Amino acid sequence: MPTRARHPAVLHPIQVVTRRTGISADVLRVWEKRYGVVSPVRSTNGRRLYTDADIERLRLLVQATHTGRTIGQVAALPRAVLLDLLDEKRSAEHPSHRDGVATAAPSPPAVADLLEACIGAIMRFDALTFDLLLRRAVVALSADDFLDAVVVPLVEQVRMRMLDGSLRGSHGNLAHTVLRRVLDHIVATATAPLGSRDLVAGTLDGHAHELDALIVAAAAAANEWRVTYVGPGVSADVIADTTEHLDARVLILSSAAPARDRGIQRELRRLRALLPARVALLVVRSAPDVKRSSIGDAGVTPLAGLPALRAHLRELQ
Repeated sequence: MPTRARHPAVLHPIQVVTRRTGISADVLRVWEKRYGVVSPVRSTNGRRLYTDADIERLRLLVQATHTGRTIGQVAALPRAVLLDLLDEKRSAEHPSHRDGVATAAPSPPAVADLLEACIGAIMRFDALTFDLLLRRAVVALSADDFLDAVVVPLVEQVRMRMLDGSLRGSHGNLAHTVLRRVLDHIVATATAPLGSRDLVAGTLDGHAHELDALIVAAAAAANEWRVTYVGPGVSADVIADTTEHLDARVLILSSAAPARDRGIQRELRRLRALLPARVALLVVRSAPDVKRSSIGDAGVTPLAGLPALRAHLRELQ
């Protein structure tokens, strides 16, 4: 694997920039020519190459334009001023996250209507509308609120409806595909390339659903960790090798297996033995049956749900 972002020599082609920032190549060229937002270097064959600092600045500029300002008004602003603008916007729109104190939540009727619309789109096999509903919610809500109020209950509803027969496997596959795409986007755009804290997220082979792992990865990225998502059903050896190569401080696994499952306990002990002692190994489950007496003995910190994960990550920070 290539060395990560803490090495300034790492350069990225424009395709990586567009994927991480959401800016089209055409818009990026205009921004560079007209406003000098970044100054890419040129490869030997003339291709533009960008540093992680360039990508981070472009992400901030994109977010700043969402505050109602034009790119011309924010292009020359230093990073500290851009961050202040974004903090003001978040504080105004999402008072629940001001100073880390939960004081408000998205409107329950609005969320209920959104969930109903999403289920309706899934039942009609209308992937385009489903995707559009989710992406509008991503823009309207903070990442934490989007995950807590929309994604988690939506995934639970889909699974319950598949169990009672009101949704079929084909419906579940469509929902999984669209949700995975949206969550992938959150992980890619929320992850700060210049963040100093590396974190690896994934699942052990056969012990979790992919969406659960992506939800965890998105939650970590939204809370200022530099996340590498290794994917679902990965072997302990690959996970340990990735974590050590990145010199990551934290490894988070999602698990659908019961906490008392001896198979997961065995694999976690093996993984713990493969990891450096400095790496915090966290296992997140949505069910509240995670007990330290079961997997905690394996040198693992069990956590029940996203609120517990966020609180623990804040402690690690």
